[in-house]
Amino acid sequence: MFSDPIADMLTRIRNAGLSKKSEVMIPLSKMKYHLAEILVREGYVEHLEKNEKEHSFRVKLKYDENNKPHIRAINRLSTPGQRMYRDAKNLPVVLNGLGRAVISTSQGLMTNREAKKKSLGGEVICEIY
Repeated sequence: MFSDPIADMLTRIRNAGLSKKSEVMIPLSKMKYHLAEILVREGYVEHLEKNEKEHSFRVKLKYDENNKPHIRAINRLSTPGQRMYRDAKNLPVVLNGLGRAVISTSQGLMTNREAKKKSLGGEVICEIY
């Protein structure tokens, strides 16, 4: 059986938001942790806390004043069965610029806006809005 750890992470975050959980534990890997750091930097989640002993990290979710999660949708775009690559000119625009796409470039993970500024393309990991 084949699993997709990034899709599992995104599903955990999506499900925690839908069930109004304040935080979610995710198994630790470099890529997942860097993806979560982008979510913090872009304001979709509040806080990250790495737990080396348990080899996991905790994501504290962010809610607005009406108790709705800041992450309305988080979708995996490039899957192990069908990779999605885009050059710098054809990077996805999420919700007319209101959302973000996370791109895996030669210089690491970054948002579609950062990749466009640096004229970098790469694998489109997910979209968030």
